[in-house]
Amino acid sequence: MPRLNWRWLLAVSSVPSFMALLFYGPTPESPRYLCTKGRITDAQKILEKIARQNQKSLPSGVLVCDQSIGVDEVYAPSEDNSLLCPIGKKPNVLRAGFSALLMLFSSKLIRTTLSLWLLFFGNAFSYYGIVLLTSELSSGQSKCRHSIGLHSEKIRGSSLYVDVFITSLAEFPGLVLSAILVDRIGRKLSMVIMFAMGCIFLLPLVFHQKEILTTCLLFGVRMCIMGTITVANIYAPEIYPTSIRATGYGLVSAVGRIGGMICPLVAVGLVTGCHQTAAILLFEAVMVVSGVSVMLLPLETNGRELTDIVAVPE
Repeated sequence: MPRLNWRWLLAVSSVPSFMALLFYGPTPESPRYLCTKGRITDAQKILEKIARQNQKSLPSGVLVCDQSIGVDEVYAPSEDNSLLCPIGKKPNVLRAGFSALLMLFSSKLIRTTLSLWLLFFGNAFSYYGIVLLTSELSSGQSKCRHSIGLHSEKIRGSSLYVDVFITSLAEFPGLVLSAILVDRIGRKLSMVIMFAMGCIFLLPLVFHQKEILTTCLLFGVRMCIMGTITVANIYAPEIYPTSIRATGYGLVSAVGRIGGMICPLVAVGLVTGCHQTAAILLFEAVMVVSGVSVMLLPLETNGRELTDIVAVPE
């Protein structure tokens, strides 16, 4: 950025996205999807390939089709079936989508749906808020008299990009932390712990801090938020039954994007208006609410098999 401009930065940053296209070819299609389309042979080949790569053997029997499975019907394969797949009448896509949407707000799932909405909204809001807060606290051009964090010393213009780069590196330990915790202590407890740690790292920034300490605290917050985002993206598909999994997960992801869009309007307005303390307290409140939403989720999915029915929480 200091040597070229933002256009070059965006151009270089887009390169990994184009590289991802190379993986679309070797990525296998879902065997379940292939079965629903009647492509039994293709589904069988993919399952055999998966078994070989994992040095396992497929269950005995053949891959056959059964009648379509409704939203509330039990998925119960027999000894001779390694996968069931609907055939017969082609479903009405619009009607099926509307039915899945209604199920998300049924008495059995509305608690899960609303809790996940709060979680994903808070995750995205906090994540982009910390990114914006890093750049604002690292800016040497603040007009606020009582600025906090990195404004305590005269900062070179290029240090802004250094600080953002350092805090961006926090996403790697965040991924490692989530990988360590998620299967050992469970999805819900992992997210609660990382939200609590994020609040602890963020709270000292309410007061004036030195440059190095501010950068370290922002590093810690971003690490924790990345960890909660990772675990949330594991948890959400696991808690929904197969028949509405894609719809449910898609909606919670969309709500998260809304949180990411609203954050700059609120956070940047507070920071540029010399209300950095209020902005930090706002992020604290959002993370607390997100942690509470995790505790309100009805099920811990760690070690549970994926379900095809809408189960009543016990």
